[in-house]
Amino acid sequence: MKIKTVALIGMGAIGTVYGKLLYEQYGSDFAVIADESRREKLSEKGFTLNGSSFYPKVVSGLDDSLKYDLIIFCVKNYQLKDAIDDVRSFVGENTVLLTLLNGVTARAAIHAEYPDNKVLYGLSMKIDAIRTENGVINTVDGEIHFGEADNTIISDEVQAVSDYFNSSGIQNIVFPDMIRMIWKKFMLNVGVNQVTAVTKSTYGKVTSIETNLVLFREAMSEVLAIANASGIDLREEDIEEFVELMSKFSPNSKTSMLQDVEARRKTEVDYFAGTVVEMGRKLSIPTPVNHVLYCIIKSMEELY
Repeated sequence: MKIKTVALIGMGAIGTVYGKLLYEQYGSDFAVIADESRREKLSEKGFTLNGSSFYPKVVSGLDDSLKYDLIIFCVKNYQLKDAIDDVRSFVGENTVLLTLLNGVTARAAIHAEYPDNKVLYGLSMKIDAIRTENGVINTVDGEIHFGEADNTIISDEVQAVSDYFNSSGIQNIVFPDMIRMIWKKFMLNVGVNQVTAVTKSTYGKVTSIETNLVLFREAMSEVLAIANASGIDLREEDIEEFVELMSKFSPNSKTSMLQDVEARRKTEVDYFAGTVVEMGRKLSIPTPVNHVLYCIIKSMEELY
């Protein structure tokens, strides 16, 4: 299998960074999917990264003769249902679908709608993109971690996507156990996104302020307990790894959830603390820290 044509839906911070790399390398073989109401505006306005605008092809459901080899989801979780419908006409028999959404529920939702297609797990790590009124700003492109649940043997589809990313200059890693990696990123997001959202802290303040560090650790510890009860390989040392990572991350950069709060946008708290609280309830595992974070962030949204 060889990937030739690719479409991406969700040109937020992460989507814009990877979208520009794909557009610069592949030109008209790359497209942005949008609903019909936004297609013309996005085509005319384009997208801006680090002050430089670019104008990829923008397609909507009316272009239903097009079928793409790979479709990448970069939307927010609360936008996923609409995104699944928006890509429908572009999904062919052999289309590979890749989610880069935060959380642990997106891949299952996409697979439920496209059970006959290969749907890969994925996430973006170490990227520092920030969305502003004038476009997206970033200094580190990060890397995409992706694959099947088990990649002990690399499938043709996973190899094809990896080759495609390599050709476009996108750093990528296929881990043997992607379930573990998805849950590691989930644990990090539950900790760092939510703590920074309620305290208005940049990355540099997550571990340097003692009470932030306490919340960071305890929110992640609740995810660890749920994962272990569910047979998912998360470890105490993963928490310490993230504490070390945050102490070295771009100190003035902001998490996506803090950016959403500051811009008075809807957050993904339902898919972070909301998911933790729901899973904890089903497993009879206490999740008091995530319950409080959930209530605070939901209240903040109501006060916008």
